[in-house]
Amino acid sequence: MRFHYVQAKGLLSAQNGMNIYRGCTHGCIYCDARSKCYQMQHDFEDVEVKQNAPQLLEAALRKKRSRCIISTGAMSDPYIHLEEDLKLMRQCLEIINKYSFGCNIQTKSNRILRDIDLLQSINQKSKCVVQITLTTFDEKMCKILEPDVSTTFERAKALKQLNKAGIPTIVWLSPLMPFLNDTAENIKGIIELCAEANVAGIIFFGAGTTLRSGNREYFYKQIDKNFPGMSKKYHQNFGSSYGISSKNSKELSKLFHAQCQKYNILHTNKEVFKFAYNFAENANKQLSFFD
Repeated sequence: MRFHYVQAKGLLSAQNGMNIYRGCTHGCIYCDARSKCYQMQHDFEDVEVKQNAPQLLEAALRKKRSRCIISTGAMSDPYIHLEEDLKLMRQCLEIINKYSFGCNIQTKSNRILRDIDLLQSINQKSKCVVQITLTTFDEKMCKILEPDVSTTFERAKALKQLNKAGIPTIVWLSPLMPFLNDTAENIKGIIELCAEANVAGIIFFGAGTTLRSGNREYFYKQIDKNFPGMSKKYHQNFGSSYGISSKNSKELSKLFHAQCQKYNILHTNKEVFKFAYNFAENANKQLSFFD
């Protein structure tokens, strides 16, 4: 496992997002974070570690006049393998809890259960939402698409444990890749897992995926290794398009919304994002100098 430390100059974005790590070791074959547009100056698997992330976060939160939600995981998963030993995410959660801010975490790893005590405390003081990606109901396919991360059923079990702990959850049903996992059986299976785990809502951007320079080449290499000739099929059907839509996109989208309605799960992206990111008024009060 390769990684290197950096002393970062800042941590929080203008929208209060943070990335403790840059790069990943989960090996998901479709990962957009590999794209060249993000101008990563190191190999994707040679993870950049912001060693001073906890100190930067505490300094930033101390300066804020009102509480808000701190988000992480949109670009780099905070629960990659390195987190087991480095515990930088746990340190950051301790700081978020200390100052009574909220948090919104995206991950594919059941390592998040290690920090369930802090997630509960944050949720009791303000707000905590955990977002977990589920890509395929087929465990064999999961090990091909996402080889070095918790499997779909391990993540589903984590969702159940988070729900039992009173922590609201959201699932990203994404991506649905043509000729691989864009099937009705896949959508039904994943939504049933979500219903069993009492997931509040599901983010869904339709049946398809995105490919651009950097992640496209890696994706084609990996699918050809496991499904010989598949990249040729993609070239024939989609060329070099960024947005790749399944030929069954309309039917699968209708099925998705119908299944979510059946189980009373939030299913329009607008309402799911509102549930995830709206901060309660009583938590967003002006900070006291004595807090």
